[in-house]
Amino acid sequence: MQRLGSVSRVLKLLRFSCEGAAGHVPGASSTSRPYSHVHPQGPGSFGLLFDIDGVLVRGRTLIPAAKQCFKNLVDRDGKYKVPVVFVTNAGNCMRQTKAEHLSHLLEVEVSPDQVMLSHSPLRMFTQLHKMRVLVSGQGPVEEVAHNLGFQDVVTIDMLRDAYPLLDIVDQNRRPKSSIPPTKGLRPIDAVILFGEPIRWETNLQLIVDVLLTNGNPDNDWSSVQYPHIPVLACNMDLLWMAEAKDPRFGHGMFLVCLESLYKKITGYDLKYEALIGKPSVVTYNYAELLVRQQAERLGWTTTVKRLYAIGDNPMADIYGANLYNSYLQASRSSKAQKQAKSGGGGLEPSAENVDHGPKLTSAELGGASSVYGAEEDLPDNCSSILVCTGVYSRDQQELPSDTTQTVTEQHIFHGHRDFRFDPSLTQPSFIVQDVKEAVELVFQQEGWPLE
Repeated sequence: MQRLGSVSRVLKLLRFSCEGAAGHVPGASSTSRPYSHVHPQGPGSFGLLFDIDGVLVRGRTLIPAAKQCFKNLVDRDGKYKVPVVFVTNAGNCMRQTKAEHLSHLLEVEVSPDQVMLSHSPLRMFTQLHKMRVLVSGQGPVEEVAHNLGFQDVVTIDMLRDAYPLLDIVDQNRRPKSSIPPTKGLRPIDAVILFGEPIRWETNLQLIVDVLLTNGNPDNDWSSVQYPHIPVLACNMDLLWMAEAKDPRFGHGMFLVCLESLYKKITGYDLKYEALIGKPSVVTYNYAELLVRQQAERLGWTTTVKRLYAIGDNPMADIYGANLYNSYLQASRSSKAQKQAKSGGGGLEPSAENVDHGPKLTSAELGGASSVYGAEEDLPDNCSSILVCTGVYSRDQQELPSDTTQTVTEQHIFHGHRDFRFDPSLTQPSFIVQDVKEAVELVFQQEGWPLE
């Protein structure tokens, strides 16, 4: 069975893709360019990464501070002053749809090039694009998969139709009279989990069927062939913030159910070929490339050196930004070690092998065992800014203050199973009330005037 390569190949593809014509990212629109020329003060060297749910909106309702803050980000002509990318773990729509929705709410033009959904980096996982993939989620999942480059896509509904006896939890959906014939499908090569589905029992049942039959539900269940066919998951958020006063279950909760069911049946841990979306490093690396693309459209000639990631979820937005910052520091240390070698002909040490901060796990990198060394255009750092309008609330939550955690604190770890709990990575660089204060803080840090 063909397996995915390491994230090093993916990240190199990401960087190569932005160094082509006009810094164009494959699949990105090149027609909409809502950017002004160089700021009157001269080229800048920073970019902004905005989470959406809990930062700009609550469900379908705009957070008032969001519209106000964008007055500081665009000029009188509605053109952006600084590179802006919207990074969300949502994945139940197309980038164009999300961009249009944000444009309407914020009353500024948002290009699809500025929107990064949880599944966006899958565009670079070309090893899978010719495989037959089963996709799970809601919304136009088949269209999303094709847009990302996947050529042979099977949805849960298509699987139900081909095997009508598999989905029987809901008695109203069971065959009523005679047993319908099985149509059958060619074997499935991989499973992609885009986001939480509507009918959890249906998706859980059919995904387990596929995993236990080596991609062919015509076969009997068997756990002999282990590990199973590749599984890729986008969006690991256990909770997210909508209009309700308390957080709602996210796709991370669905993953917990799937992992528990698989282990309960087989005795083995469910294996992920890749975990995409915040807080994985590959997600922030892709976002950084989009920021660099926007900077080029601004006419900036200097490399983006500082990123500011604004979010509401300590275990997704803050953990991810801090994890990416650790990766950046490790890459810089790796580069320094390489330069310190006089006439050395050995291979450049990977970020995992650099003795600088915590070692990154395969899951944290995005589902691979190694990452390439530092390059000239990597940012110097990524600062995390936590707002109090979403998942995090000063009144209801207290961030861990050190790395010594009690058993109780470990039990309420909301991160994914395959991510280690490093309390220091949940500590934001800054805590502010809302996104307007966050943008004002960034401008103060950068010495830019508030207009």
